[in-house]
Amino acid sequence: MTGASVAGLAQRLIDEGLRMSDHPGVIFKDGATGRRAALAYGPDIWEVIKFLREVDERGPAAFDAAAEVFAVDASRISAAISYYGDYQEEIDAEIAEADAASAQAERAWRLQQQLIA
Repeated sequence: MTGASVAGLAQRLIDEGLRMSDHPGVIFKDGATGRRAALAYGPDIWEVIKFLREVDERGPAAFDAAAEVFAVDASRISAAISYYGDYQEEIDAEIAEADAASAQAERAWRLQQQLIA
């Protein structure tokens, strides 16, 4: 490992540790799109926020719906919202990336259907 990568890893771990300290119940995990914030033993933060934006319910009913869909306690949905409040730009970018990947997959599927129809 080079000094830069060790320093970069140390900085990332410090940053993530501070974020987890400020937002109990939030962890960080690796995935296909890189490192991201998630609820411990639950969905990524971006998934919760995207669901809350799209669900018909509002207020406490939205919390309950999200808790049911993601099989977590409603207080953990609050933790996701709190994290989003502090890192909105980061989470919005993850949502935009997921939306773009979904649209690309749908275009590819539609093309495939046209070719085999």
